[in-house]
Amino acid sequence: MEITDIRIKKVEGENKLKAYASITFDDSFVIHNIKVIEGNNGLFIAMPSRRTRSGEMKDVAHPINSQFREKIQSAILEAYQAE
Repeated sequence: MEITDIRIKKVEGENKLKAYASITFDDSFVIHNIKVIEGNNGLFIAMPSRRTRSGEMKDVAHPINSQFREKIQSAILEAYQAE
């Protein structure tokens, strides 16, 4: 599965939330609303999520393994830095 497009929408202000990203795979599948967040140890991504009835946040879509998560995070953060 290859990443074929990444779009970054930066968020203005002094918040920890720096941007939203959309990532497309194989020109066939897209995930929107991935957050780029400034943490204590630098930038990281948070997958799109929603609040459950109990108030807990659950990811709507997420990588199954750490290698694919790192591939997604690296590509998104590289695109963010290029903006």
